[in-house]
Amino acid sequence: MRLDKYLNENLDFSRNQIANLIKNGLVKVNNKIVTKPSFKVTEHDNIEYEIKTFNQEESYEVDFDVPIIYEDDDILVINKPSGLVIHPAPSVKEATLVDWLKAKNINLSTISGEERHGIVHRIDKETTGALVIAKNNEAHQFLSEQLQDKTMGRIYLAIIDLALKEDCEIDRPIGRNPKNRLKQAIVSNGRDAKTRFLKLCGENGEIIACKLFTGRTHQIRVHLSSINRHIIGDSLYGAKESDDRVMLHAYILYLIHPKTKQKMIFKAELFDDMKQKINKICKEEENEKLNEEYIISRFDTFSDYRVYN
Repeated sequence: MRLDKYLNENLDFSRNQIANLIKNGLVKVNNKIVTKPSFKVTEHDNIEYEIKTFNQEESYEVDFDVPIIYEDDDILVINKPSGLVIHPAPSVKEATLVDWLKAKNINLSTISGEERHGIVHRIDKETTGALVIAKNNEAHQFLSEQLQDKTMGRIYLAIIDLALKEDCEIDRPIGRNPKNRLKQAIVSNGRDAKTRFLKLCGENGEIIACKLFTGRTHQIRVHLSSINRHIIGDSLYGAKESDDRVMLHAYILYLIHPKTKQKMIFKAELFDDMKQKINKICKEEENEKLNEEYIISRFDTFSDYRVYN
């Protein structure tokens, strides 16, 4: 049997996590390191695997800081600023969030691979807001399972160029745009994607809340574009050219703590650029609609909405 298949059947890890364990030299067969997932194992082979906590100096100079919302021995929740890339990649020539975590000597999980230590989920470079980091592999595995069963998720705030007619749900498959590899698109053979949108406040431009039920690349941006709505600053998907960054913020993060098993809700405060725009769009008496409890309750009682599919 293939080594990766055997481990997948006998360990409570995802296929991707097992592949990374093997490729990172953390698996031995008969006391020899094996780095090929396709390696064949047979009866009576002795298989060992190692779980490491990663801690290393940064690859690039880190000259910025990141607001911390919450921290304990298992998880770290941060408020990601705009312009910060989550993890290193061949095309990234600047310090990333992972570099910042290493510079802070924060213990990180290792099962997502060398460049993605601690990273459970991602946010686009220009998008801001709440992100949870796993500080050990047990926490990472538990959080990954929550992403799959939807007990963990985020609710976003966005500023759009044209008001929604009503609260709505968009259930349309997303895949790579066949005409532009930088973009995603609604395609018939794409992966299932569902987002719900709530109207909050504003007329000339509008503040909306967005709840993801799947985690496709650029999902909110693609779904809004499919009904001719665009996030301010998002020229890639059709917004008018402006000096603004993409006005999208992961406002609320909810999860079950990997150790205590308690449900936790975190709010990531808006950064000044988005806060100033919202203050211009929303009337003072409408500010209560930006309260996290109000937004959560609206999604919990979501009804009388239009469905696009």
